[in-house]
Amino acid sequence: MLGLLLLQVLASCLWLGHSEVVNSFETSCPQFFFHEIPPNEALEPQKPAWICQRYKNQYYFATLYDRKMRIPVYSAYIYQPGPGKRPKTWLVEPQLIGPTYPKTMEKEWTLLNRYNVTLEKLSQSQAILHDYKNLTGLNRGHLNPNGHHDDYSSRMATFTLTNIVPQDEKLNGGAWNNYEQQTMIRRTQGCTTTYVIVGAVPGNNYIAKGRVNKPSHLWSAACCVVDNKYIKAWAVIAENDRNQVQLLTLGELEDTLTELYGRGQVSLFDSDCPRE
Repeated sequence: MLGLLLLQVLASCLWLGHSEVVNSFETSCPQFFFHEIPPNEALEPQKPAWICQRYKNQYYFATLYDRKMRIPVYSAYIYQPGPGKRPKTWLVEPQLIGPTYPKTMEKEWTLLNRYNVTLEKLSQSQAILHDYKNLTGLNRGHLNPNGHHDDYSSRMATFTLTNIVPQDEKLNGGAWNNYEQQTMIRRTQGCTTTYVIVGAVPGNNYIAKGRVNKPSHLWSAACCVVDNKYIKAWAVIAENDRNQVQLLTLGELEDTLTELYGRGQVSLFDSDCPRE
């Protein structure tokens, strides 16, 4: 009987380790980071949430979410582009409300109608669809873009509002899109695995009556394994009111983010990833 009880306790502990909002990426979904090492604490906001982004019981990427600003700090994923349809359905993160809610992202409608969550309760923990309505000059900008994934489920997983920021519409459809769709293809030639982290620096402006922060900058960094002996890296940053992307070394981006965040030296990847 005691043995059965121990097995039940062990099983429940294993299940808890698979929850959506987690205590650390190192122990819950480290596979999305180069050498399984996430960025250091210099990026952590006042009210962080570590999300292993789960859709249909599978993890697809990792997001550090800022509960106060209601935008992601960054999303980390492995670059695996492929052809396919762009999803149209937007999802939210139930576990930001509390640990008793589903461990996989859901539609707002599902939470409101099947789990009796009020829109007010949902909106306290994260951005909601209404926050992104009637925007002028801005639209919903993916950090982890759906086009960097090779099947419908992985693309669908990127359509969570915890992976979205208010982005300048000209930048989103212009220079940033060119980087995502063209520069990335060129830069990843010869790569066997490319680890990507895309982030947003909080700004001084807000949408939705002060509920959701409009980032001042968007940035992206990649660490690409060509073979066991050769690793290369690159990075970009863009001001979120200009249709222009600046190409940087990884070290240059980390130094720039160190200044912008002001919380100590930023490190995005393990030290084996070249900074020059």
